[in-house]
Amino acid sequence: MSKYTSVLKNKMTDKSFAKLAALKNDKVMEFLGTFAEHCNPASIYVCDDSKADEEYIKAIALKNGEEHPMANSEQTIHWDGYGDQARDKVNTRYMVSPENMEKMKAMNSLPYDEALKEIMGIATNVMAGKEAYVKFFTEGPAESPFTIPCIQFTDSSYVTHSESILYRPGYKHFMNNPGSDDFFRFIHSAGEQDERGCSKNLKDRRIYMDTQNNIVYSMNDQYAGNSVGLKKHAMRLAISKAGQEGWLCEHMFLMACLGKGGRKTYFAGAYPSACGKTSTAMIPGEEIVGDDIAYFRNIDKEFRGVNVEQGIFGIIKDVNAEDDPVIFENAMKNQEVIFSNILQGPDKKPYWLGQGVENPKTGLNHIGEWTEGMKDSKGNVVPVAHPNSRYTMRLDYLENFDKAGFDAKEGVKVDGILYGGRDSDTSVPVEESPNWRDGILLKACTLESETTAATLGAEGVRAASPMANMDFVSYPLGEYTMNNINFVKGMKEEPKVYSTNYFMRNPKGNFMTSKLAKKVWLHWAEGRIHGDYKALDTPSGKIPLYEDIKVLFKELLDEEFSLEDYTYLFTFRCTKLIEKLERTKKFFASKDSSIPAELNAYWDETIAKYTAIRAKYGDEIKPGDYKG
Repeated sequence: MSKYTSVLKNKMTDKSFAKLAALKNDKVMEFLGTFAEHCNPASIYVCDDSKADEEYIKAIALKNGEEHPMANSEQTIHWDGYGDQARDKVNTRYMVSPENMEKMKAMNSLPYDEALKEIMGIATNVMAGKEAYVKFFTEGPAESPFTIPCIQFTDSSYVTHSESILYRPGYKHFMNNPGSDDFFRFIHSAGEQDERGCSKNLKDRRIYMDTQNNIVYSMNDQYAGNSVGLKKHAMRLAISKAGQEGWLCEHMFLMACLGKGGRKTYFAGAYPSACGKTSTAMIPGEEIVGDDIAYFRNIDKEFRGVNVEQGIFGIIKDVNAEDDPVIFENAMKNQEVIFSNILQGPDKKPYWLGQGVENPKTGLNHIGEWTEGMKDSKGNVVPVAHPNSRYTMRLDYLENFDKAGFDAKEGVKVDGILYGGRDSDTSVPVEESPNWRDGILLKACTLESETTAATLGAEGVRAASPMANMDFVSYPLGEYTMNNINFVKGMKEEPKVYSTNYFMRNPKGNFMTSKLAKKVWLHWAEGRIHGDYKALDTPSGKIPLYEDIKVLFKELLDEEFSLEDYTYLFTFRCTKLIEKLERTKKFFASKDSSIPAELNAYWDETIAKYTAIRAKYGDEIKPGDYKG
């Protein structure tokens, strides 16, 4: 019997305790008993994988006011506090042992003992008077080489409900693996709540990550990016674990491009925010396996991947019938969806920014009772919904859901990797890397997102975002990069690596292609993988022939594509690419004081190469002119 048996029995019904006891796992009992005693909830409800427990959580979320009913009976709405509307990057920190502090100093870290003392102080009696919930999940398919079991212990029924939509059930997996201590642990409390059910003590909001013991502590928050343990918190734990074990956890979608003769080719893709990640994963006519996080392993000498999740926690701003018809259609159906921080109109229907419908003048949103034009305490006009408002829904609602790929316990074979940045004047729409190593160092490490005047006050600022993963990399950047490079060693073949850029503008400042041109770039990449297309050499890879792209625009989009636009879009711009590499070097140095020498040597050699090429060909090299 565990020493925590009496603590847990006193806070549970016999039925809940029996569910725990059936797992025959002392480490599970220790984790739950420790925090049951320390956080001191009035009672604890243990969920298994049953429909009855899912329905209980949904009902209690409505009863306790964490969620509210909508006009569609299967939909609910949740509001986070006005100051709890996004990930708290300042107070999201790593707990680091003394011997690792030096190499982790650039990663928002705290000494382990100091962090533990602070977070346990905040957590003392933080659940007093509340019912808490225990739910078991798996990241990735259960009983597979990719499986990471997880336990969430929280006093938020909204968090529990959200995770039930977003992640695969895991109670059965724990049952089938008695005694295992290899699982992720998440302890969360919304803390003291106001009359709207929102976290009050935001000054004590903390998200502390212990990658040594695979525990994440999240206190005094509700916004899902801070509170839902299995989302980005688990991703940080998984990146650390992958680095130690020789696999990859990446901030990537998984999708299938449907090519000639019905062939199905799987791509993974990493894109910084606002660079086209979701719209690429949802390209009409293709299939989706997952939209956000993927695990990759070398299985039978093949590059194979799975979607970690089973749902979508997506930004709903600008989801409308024209620009995002698949999500829009599903958001309007009477099926299980949690909306957060949008407007509930007097008709109890959902309204958000960029929805493409006329909004009501009054309603309830993240500030409470709302009227059009009202201002907050700082004098800012409160919009109809928060720009970061969200929808939480199941992936299998989507008509283009690839169920076979999603369920594959050994993952799907990935043949192509896309790294997509955003700039208006430098990077070509699509380019194939010569090999995997070049792809990581020239495509992935150099990813940037160009900001606009509206976001940073200076148009054209390039924000570095290596692998589109910087917010979540949980060990030094140089090591992480080397693990990416080395991952393919011993494989029968490497996936082809492509860069994309959907945002090139002409000299007049206008975008040069339609939003759906990304389908053309994807299908060219897919054709290259299967040997359908020849290519032109550039100093950094291979680009399409005009004749092939012209045909694809006509076949896929029924659009004309001019030679003039092709030439402008696919020109190699030496100085701008040299400057991009210089920025990459500077960014890496700012994040890791021990960058492996071979990374800087590679970038220095490439800069020297581009400098010599510029001297020979001029600053701008048109497609076909380079004879390297």
